[in-house]
Amino acid sequence: MSPELDRTRPVWRQVAATIATRIADGEYPVGARVPSVVELSAEFGIASSTAQKALAHLKAEGLIRAEVGLGSFVAEESQRAGAGEDV
Repeated sequence: MSPELDRTRPVWRQVAATIATRIADGEYPVGARVPSVVELSAEFGIASSTAQKALAHLKAEGLIRAEVGLGSFVAEESQRAGAGEDV
């Protein structure tokens, strides 16, 4: 079941906001792996470049950290630059 996206607004921002909400709600706890580009593309029906942009934004905000060859994981609270801010 893919979430409904408003195609009149930047899709990557909506995807990033969805992941940020899941982190805030504890669906993805600290240290948990977040969906990959391929998984996000399938879940939301988006291009891989759109999923990459969403993950890059979350990383820039400090919500996730990437480990080469392993994936992206929810960052520790202390690493979060924009925790609690709108995406």
